[in-house]
Amino acid sequence: MEKPSHADRPARRSAPSVASWIGLAALCLIRPWTAHADCVGASDPSIQALQLLDAADPVQAVERVRARLATASSGAHPDTHLIAALDAVLAQSYSRLELDADARAAAQAGLALVADPRDPVRVGLLTSYAENVYDAAGIRAALATIRAAEAAQERGSRTGICLAITRGLLEYRMDRSDLAIVTLTRAYRASGAARFDQVRMLAADALTAVMRSMGDYAQALELNGEVIAWDIAHDARLSLSVSQYVRGTVLKLMGDYQGAIGAFAQSRDLSLSLHDTQGIAFENLRICETRVQLQDYDRAKRECARALPTFVAAGSTDVIKETRAVLARIDLGRNRPARALSTLDGVLDRGGEDLPPRRAAVLYRWRARANAALHHYRGAYADLSEYVRRTRADYDADRARQAAAMRARFETDRAVERNASLQRELALARERSQRQQAELKRNAVIFMSGLMVIAMLVYVSYFTLRHRRALLRLATLDGLTELPNRRRTAELAAQALQSALAVPRPLTLAIIDLDHFKQINDRCGHAAGDHVLREVARASVAVLRTGDVLGRWGGEEFLLVMPDTTLDAALVVLERLRAALLAIELPASGHGLHVSMSAGLATLDAHTRTLDELIARADTALYEAKDQGRNLVRVADHRRAAGPDSLIRRG
Repeated sequence: MEKPSHADRPARRSAPSVASWIGLAALCLIRPWTAHADCVGASDPSIQALQLLDAADPVQAVERVRARLATASSGAHPDTHLIAALDAVLAQSYSRLELDADARAAAQAGLALVADPRDPVRVGLLTSYAENVYDAAGIRAALATIRAAEAAQERGSRTGICLAITRGLLEYRMDRSDLAIVTLTRAYRASGAARFDQVRMLAADALTAVMRSMGDYAQALELNGEVIAWDIAHDARLSLSVSQYVRGTVLKLMGDYQGAIGAFAQSRDLSLSLHDTQGIAFENLRICETRVQLQDYDRAKRECARALPTFVAAGSTDVIKETRAVLARIDLGRNRPARALSTLDGVLDRGGEDLPPRRAAVLYRWRARANAALHHYRGAYADLSEYVRRTRADYDADRARQAAAMRARFETDRAVERNASLQRELALARERSQRQQAELKRNAVIFMSGLMVIAMLVYVSYFTLRHRRALLRLATLDGLTELPNRRRTAELAAQALQSALAVPRPLTLAIIDLDHFKQINDRCGHAAGDHVLREVARASVAVLRTGDVLGRWGGEEFLLVMPDTTLDAALVVLERLRAALLAIELPASGHGLHVSMSAGLATLDAHTRTLDELIARADTALYEAKDQGRNLVRVADHRRAAGPDSLIRRG
């Protein structure tokens, strides 16, 4: 479960009853979710005051709105429009308190009182209802309602743009980023043209979530910066807390771990000032996760230990599992595999079906490491196989989403250019109609149309080629080392295996891990660590043979695929690579350290038929090399190794 944000607040497993909302506030489930009733706004000053109160303190807003509703409904001739406007504020407050069912009920009550489809109160009620629907059937129904309401609005109106933002959020919630990016981009541009500052902020915030899900982190950060600037200018501390949290999430995905910790810390400071214990717990959890990436396990564990009691008190099962999984990863890093295995067994008690697919896949990989460290090789192999299966499925789905989203973005840009060109053409035609004959006008239109066609063809050709190249590069190369990334390396290894099985021919595979890499990072700095990884890639070009494939497998781990190579020949190749790595220089702060590697070798034999089996054998051999002192090459199912003396010893 992610910390609730402006654009993608997740549904709780079960919404609390109305009677429990004060207790929920004590648990700080109040999050700065800027719902679209604020987007639509209100003309009544008394309703505007309640909306402002709701943004600052939704608990108090609920009390005042319910009191106003009791008074407004008690007269002989109640003002139904006022009651509907109060219901809209009440739905907004319940939404901030994550009381989804109560928010929907309040919105439905108000909708029964307002029939005019263009009435801003009705539009606000529709968006509040839609934003609190999370099941697939409910989202589909809400989408149909929002589309119908959009059709009734005046083009370019505030209500129309707010409904478009809600539609984009629902499309994103359905995992249709390709639709959401088109909808939200148009809403973002329309709000800028109409100079609706708050509406533009809401569109920018929603687009941040979509861009982040697509992997366009630079664009996500730029949009997030707009939201943060708006929050600061309007002293919206609740909203600013979440905006900083979202920024930390994007920076963590980009690998800027120190920047991410700084953003999470700013978010936590705001949450502390607001007494938001639930928000503080989320920030502690994310700082914990980020410190694990830096292998700062002691401080990471303290952060996770602070977060867990709050989630347990709130009964947030999914976040509890997420926190315990990170604690298990810390135990793995501290060489406590038995404890990590016990924790991961509890987290995966439902086979990962109650977890996000990508996170479940990573957990299987962690459990495989724990099993292997305890010599439970059957369990390690089963977990590695499940990890590979889930990762492959996630990769296929992600590739399809990315392609669809890129097509959608291209179509949006092309539509915007087409509309702008048409507007210029119409203006030119009106001007020339006053001073030229019909024939001259017709010729001018033909000429301009020809230019537009040529420009469009050039535009389409150029950007299609650029997007295709960018997509290919992102999909196949590791950004730091310029080596094939994990997915591309796995594809090349699978191709080599199929060729070796078909002929047949020898094939040897090695998993390589840099020794004491954390010490290099800690003493020399992460810039030096990045330098070492780049130098490893450079050294491999000099010593590896034509046809050998070295790819980054993860962190400081590499996979080397050697087609047409026997075990003895592979040992010679690895010895050359090991010697080359020892020559890599470290800064003065790394005195006493050197760059070395441990490797596990596995060669194709009559009992191995799949890449997963070959990798699992090499991984087991790597663990043996690590256990036996590092700077070693161990061979799967053989008693021989290459050691620090650069000789091949036979056992």
